[in-house]
Amino acid sequence: MENSVKTAVVTGVSSGIGLALTKKLLAEHYTVIGTTRSGQLSGFDHPRLHVVPLEATDEQSRTQAAARIRALTTGLDLLVNNAGTAPDVFAVEPAYGAFTQTLDTNVTGVVFFTELLLPHVRLGGQIMFVSSNMGLPRNAAPNGPGYRLSKAAINMYAAMLATRLADRHIRVTPLHPGWVQTKLGGDQAPATPEQAAIGIYQAVVSAPETGQFYNVALSGVEPF
Repeated sequence: MENSVKTAVVTGVSSGIGLALTKKLLAEHYTVIGTTRSGQLSGFDHPRLHVVPLEATDEQSRTQAAARIRALTTGLDLLVNNAGTAPDVFAVEPAYGAFTQTLDTNVTGVVFFTELLLPHVRLGGQIMFVSSNMGLPRNAAPNGPGYRLSKAAINMYAAMLATRLADRHIRVTPLHPGWVQTKLGGDQAPATPEQAAIGIYQAVVSAPETGQFYNVALSGVEPF
């Protein structure tokens, strides 16, 4: 690995926010270990970028990805759980297939992949979850049953993890990236992935209090 100041893991770097954040972190002299389902990233390469395969819903894939990450670096300064899915975001009534797919990907996969990497996060490191303010109870609405519940669960997991890791001085931040032009957000969204990546990086450097919910659109924390 080429020497760099810090090392980050970013999940879901094939496109959208994950790819834009990867490029931003590389520009800030991080070494980045990204994940995609295939372990490949077409159209972009960098000497400090390493891509490993990860299917978040598969236990063996999570274990193998974590082992590859541990082999690539002596420790992590930053873990960004970005990958996710939202097949029911416009639906009102829950459909079993979409609901379980969402919870398996956005909650079970994220939680247990994070657990595998926790021992490898350095003292004073950071863990971030790309969540959504759709998962805040005060923003409850009829649409997106699986998606909203999955993000509410991740917000709670982040808050729990913050207290659990306090003695290691690891900051844990669930965040809302804004309404972004991705497969989920659509072309009509006001923010580009690059703008979202800048906002997420601002959350990295601004050091919000651990366990607080950070809203990129507000450039600061907001209540759960």
